[in-house]
Amino acid sequence: MPGRKPLVAEFLGTFTLVFAGTGSVIVNDVHSGVVSLVGIALSFGLIVLSMIYTIGDVSGAHINPAVTFGFCLSKRFPWSSFLPYVIVQCLGALAASGCLHWFFPAHENLGATLPSGAPEQSFAMEVILTGLLVFVVLNVSQGAKERGITAGIVVGAVIAWEVLVGGPVSGASMNPARSLGPAVVSGKLDHLWIYLTSTFVGSAVGVIAFHSIRSTEPAKPAAQTPAQPPASKNRRRK
Repeated sequence: MPGRKPLVAEFLGTFTLVFAGTGSVIVNDVHSGVVSLVGIALSFGLIVLSMIYTIGDVSGAHINPAVTFGFCLSKRFPWSSFLPYVIVQCLGALAASGCLHWFFPAHENLGATLPSGAPEQSFAMEVILTGLLVFVVLNVSQGAKERGITAGIVVGAVIAWEVLVGGPVSGASMNPARSLGPAVVSGKLDHLWIYLTSTFVGSAVGVIAFHSIRSTEPAKPAAQTPAQPPASKNRRRK
């Protein structure tokens, strides 16, 4: 079981992600497109980058049940910690959407992810986007933690361009908690199943892709036996 501090970090990190990311979507709607798709993509990418630098050394900065699932599947994170992490991540997302509803009570969906076309199109898009995200995260992380200079920049950049590509199609969730919060608070539950299932499928695909190019266990250098000095012989004088 994880300690209290990692769970609090995941709650706050996911809250910040959903508040900033879906908040940019809401502000864009309310103010006639002032943020733009590029601005929304940057909002998601930059806030994830910031959270990796802020809480990466505390909880690993998963802030996404699909990422936690990927770490568990790749045997970098204990399954006993999976459910506690997912619970606090979802609670953080719900709390953020609740705050945004208080700020913007007239907004219809609070930035919920919704398919622009057929449900199967969005499902496939989310599988691919989440798979690519988890593949990148596993390659730049250390153990089960996203930390270090490269991790923040690379993961933030991937999320930004995935929002640019997938946002107009599926909403580019890649994160079941990010979709759960605004959907539950706004009552827009019709298409929630897409994002609660496709993201975990995509995570598994990302793990398979990762292990197709990386060893399960890091290579260990051959052990070298240090030269042993000859044993001294104590001879008794007769």
